[in-house]
Amino acid sequence: MSPVQVYVIGPSSTGKTTLCNALAKSVGLSTRCYITEVARQVMQSKGYTRADVGRIEMQQAILLAQLEKEANAFACARWGNSEGLILSDRSGIDPIVYAIMTAKDEAEAHQKEDVLVNIPAFQMALRRYKEAIFLLLNPVEEWLVDDGVRSLDHHERCIKVFRQVLDKFGIQYQEMGAETNKIEDRVRLMEERIVLAHRPHVSQMRETLAIRPRSQIWKT
Repeated sequence: MSPVQVYVIGPSSTGKTTLCNALAKSVGLSTRCYITEVARQVMQSKGYTRADVGRIEMQQAILLAQLEKEANAFACARWGNSEGLILSDRSGIDPIVYAIMTAKDEAEAHQKEDVLVNIPAFQMALRRYKEAIFLLLNPVEEWLVDDGVRSLDHHERCIKVFRQVLDKFGIQYQEMGAETNKIEDRVRLMEERIVLAHRPHVSQMRETLAIRPRSQIWKT
């Protein structure tokens, strides 16, 4: 049986890394099965800055690095213990979203998207994504800070593009926002969702957990 894959995605400053770190600590996940943010690592190693976000070369480098880490984690994960789980702070969807958002017009957006989507490694990952847990985090106003990497502008548009891309590729996802702003509640809901993924045949459990369908907000 394949490991459960969890991808936490969304605009900047929505608590992705905070949630991932807390969840990884709570379940005792080893570093080889926890993919920390790749984009920042690529930018630092290759000398990119926030001004380069619109360059397809940067988004392609981020995508390839992300997919490589995902493949390595998938190969290392073992079913039957805590390492039957892969947790990723962001995904291969993120570079596609930022490529679309930074395009000067619709034609360029489609061109950039095609370049990234047609990478063979992404096509392979897409099959895994359709079986994974995707959590799309919505902005919480008081959390919005400038991290020096990505612009804080257009958070609502960013969420919209994430939804459009996920829907286009047939990737099921759930959303979480300001109504669940305590980290302990976020971790608990994710742990419950992971348990459900490990035991999909337990219909009674499905009814008792606080799980909402795709494109709805988790509430406590």
